[in-house]
Amino acid sequence: MTIDWKKKRDRKEEVKARAGEPSLRFHACRVVGCGKPSRAATEDGLDTFFCRSHAEHYARHGSPYKGSYTAKEIAPHRKRASAWLEANKDDPWVANAEQRVQTLYANAGPHVEAFRLNGLSPQERVKAAWARLRKANVDPQKVVAACLAIELTVRADLQPDSKPEYRRVQMAKQVHKMASGTHKRWPSAVGGPKELHVYPRSRGQVLRHLGADLEKCVELVIHRHESFRIGEP
Repeated sequence: MTIDWKKKRDRKEEVKARAGEPSLRFHACRVVGCGKPSRAATEDGLDTFFCRSHAEHYARHGSPYKGSYTAKEIAPHRKRASAWLEANKDDPWVANAEQRVQTLYANAGPHVEAFRLNGLSPQERVKAAWARLRKANVDPQKVVAACLAIELTVRADLQPDSKPEYRRVQMAKQVHKMASGTHKRWPSAVGGPKELHVYPRSRGQVLRHLGADLEKCVELVIHRHESFRIGEP
């Protein structure tokens, strides 16, 4: 066993031990009206802010309070964003955003099958997602449109979560879906045709890192055209 793997194993054991020791310093979940103990106050983890259910919600959606936008809520804004991008395809800031996506494609490294992601760090999983998008030939304009659609959806929300993290996670969830997964079929397998469908998990730090990449791609477009109200005719 190498030194790096030994350190990783020791660190994992240390965290596991700490997570199994309830701390009386931390009490209730900070979500108003919840009343459950935080994970650090139980034998269920180190989170000092939220109970297990709200911690899981936060990991998946980017907010412990608000869920992700539905496809129905996003659809009209995606349509407006796509139309706006097509009408402004010669704009230098639009071209810059799409080029940044292309650069992420180019720098993603080799394609990694979805069932080979176990053991990879969140940053490595994000690179794998960009590589899957590249392999699937996803048009960079669609990636930019998905991000602008979330920006418009948040602006139209009467009760939005205005924190940057929520926006990033919502952008990441939309683009992560485009990366799909790994699908294989063996028509001549023993016992008849066999199929394999594996989809990467959409949660946690992977969404935060992917969202940060996406935010950098579209930040100039949003800043440059904010006064024109993106997507409005």
